[in-house]
Amino acid sequence: MANNDFSWMNNPALKNIDAAKLQMLMTLANQGKGKSQKELLPFLMTAASQAKSSGNSFTNDETNLILEVLKQGKSPEETAKIEQMVSLVQKMKQMR
Repeated sequence: MANNDFSWMNNPALKNIDAAKLQMLMTLANQGKGKSQKELLPFLMTAASQAKSSGNSFTNDETNLILEVLKQGKSPEETAKIEQMVSLVQKMKQMR
């Protein structure tokens, strides 16, 4: 994804997701830029924990919808990276 390319957030499929949640997601994306995959996983886990404690976490349906929108138009390699990151986050959640 190009720097500051948040056009995916305008996807009509996301219209029912609270604007504050989408803003939080954009902020996280900006903060995560430039992090290696090794740095990104702990960053995402911390962000998810903070969001949950503040009551701003995404439902499973919202998360799945956002991931599907993010994968649209991506190469198979980019899609595989997204799916790999999701898998890692899910494994980390199970370890808690």
